[in-house]
Amino acid sequence: MASEAMTERIKKALASDKRPTVTVLSSLFAVHDELGHLPREAIEEVAAFNGATINDVWGVATFYTNFRFTPSPDHTVEVCWGPTCHIKGSAAIMSECMDTLGLEGEGDTDNGKVSLKYNTCLGACSQAPVVSIDHRLRGGITTEEMQERLASLMIDSNGAHA
Repeated sequence: MASEAMTERIKKALASDKRPTVTVLSSLFAVHDELGHLPREAIEEVAAFNGATINDVWGVATFYTNFRFTPSPDHTVEVCWGPTCHIKGSAAIMSECMDTLGLEGEGDTDNGKVSLKYNTCLGACSQAPVVSIDHRLRGGITTEEMQERLASLMIDSNGAHA
């Protein structure tokens, strides 16, 4: 059952969308920006707000890979997979990330600390290989530096490994 507080946050986000043309997509972005993800009740509220079906809204939401349907982990790591970064060693960086985080590919760590993603281009080719850690770019990164940075992200606020 949806909490009233969550539903109110969703309705407030939808009402605050000031674009000249409000669409299912713009409504999904407004809610995602507010909550950091799209819970089930967001799909229902966006459908009602736009006079669309839940299936139509779900179709739009699942088409775009930038929408999350579960709460975001504490940190996001994106490894650039563009041609320049690939040539400069991003495969080794991604492999190090997966090994350090205990993942077999893109995804979230079991403890909810880190989300690992591929990115087709982070727009800093001259600094390849490039990663984004919590939306801050780091160029020329080595596997050793990546391992250190990931280890620090996995430490909780008490200094213990999560």
